[in-house]
Amino acid sequence: MRHLLTGFEFSQDEYLDIINTAASMKKDPKAYADTLKGKAGALLFEKPSLRTRTTFELALFRLGGHGVYLDEQSGELGVRETIADYARNLSRWTDCLIGRVFLQRTLEELAATGSVPVINALSDLYHPAQAMADYMTVGEHLGSIKGTKLAYLGDGNNVTNSLLVAGAILGVNVTCFCPLGKGPDVQIFNKAAEIARKNGSKLEVLSDPSKISGFDVIYTDTWVSMGDNTPLDSVRKLYMPFQINDEMVEKSGAKIVLHCLPAHRGYEITDSVMDGPKSAVFDEAENRLHIHMALLAKLVG
Repeated sequence: MRHLLTGFEFSQDEYLDIINTAASMKKDPKAYADTLKGKAGALLFEKPSLRTRTTFELALFRLGGHGVYLDEQSGELGVRETIADYARNLSRWTDCLIGRVFLQRTLEELAATGSVPVINALSDLYHPAQAMADYMTVGEHLGSIKGTKLAYLGDGNNVTNSLLVAGAILGVNVTCFCPLGKGPDVQIFNKAAEIARKNGSKLEVLSDPSKISGFDVIYTDTWVSMGDNTPLDSVRKLYMPFQINDEMVEKSGAKIVLHCLPAHRGYEITDSVMDGPKSAVFDEAENRLHIHMALLAKLVG
């Protein structure tokens, strides 16, 4: 039994296998219609969701399984009853636990006390399935993943951390342009940077967006993470130099633009870029479905 908690769990070959399987499922989903026949997954969501909930439920359905959505948005797991008891109960009825949670330690406890695979559908530290879909999209548009150069601009958050982890394992050169004090998690970065060196790639964190040049991919996310009630306008001055606009795209040299969504148009990204010819944002969103199918097939099937 294996889990997807951080993204560090898998080797480069395993990442590529998941991405290639997702590509096959995208091309011919009917060929996999009975992969999870008779199986079920519990979706434990403490946070609102459009893409993650929809694509995990549809992934289970397309593979012949069933998703049970458990709305935990009225409170964190572990309040009504312990996380361990959640895990032990749900492990008796379902074949995997898919968690979109506030705290990484919630997923760690589900995995430690349950007896079925646990999949991280977003936590405060990681968004690993998102990063897999991102790099699948990179491969589709650029023809390869290893050796590509990706620039992330904005707040260093769970998405940033996972881009670094997956990028390091896949041999991608990832540079994060973030305001001082707003970069990715230091421990995660250091661990990923060591892996990157072994795979012949490089990770960097820079605070000067004027240095952006020579990249294949440019990527951003919202400036305020979900669950943070900070008004966007209050951080506008800090992050506006990192906005992805036409000038930034041209300066970067990027061939494609990515955003994990939801987007705050006019803040981290402009309409002209989001809807422009280099935008692969909605391809990226679609690929969440296929990556989730591949992950479920590998971990549950």
